[in-house]
Amino acid sequence: MIGYLYIVGTIFFTVYGQLILKWRITTYGALPELFSDKLIFLIKLLFDPWIFSGFASAFIASFFWMATMTKFELSFAYPFMSGAFVLVFLFSVFFLNEPATWQKVAGLILIVTGIIVTSRSI
Repeated sequence: MIGYLYIVGTIFFTVYGQLILKWRITTYGALPELFSDKLIFLIKLLFDPWIFSGFASAFIASFFWMATMTKFELSFAYPFMSGAFVLVFLFSVFFLNEPATWQKVAGLILIVTGIIVTSRSI
């Protein structure tokens, strides 16, 4: 049972990091054209506390993933990571106002179906 909590932790911290990065980067605007402006832009992003929390979240997710690998075979655990696609899609639609197209929904249904089929292969 604890192994599944490790998977949930990996997904949670992965999704958090992706959403926070997109949210904050969007507030800064587009990447400038000139190399020197790009560098300044990226340094500003790096020192944004929210973006830093997104990086920290990815780091924490990696620890959860390492713990997951002690409990499950990779071929069993990895398909669960597709759950992050589903959650990022849902949260990006509701919180970041990104479009939800029928193609995206169909793709997510295929992902969830694959997760179900793969998880029953033990």
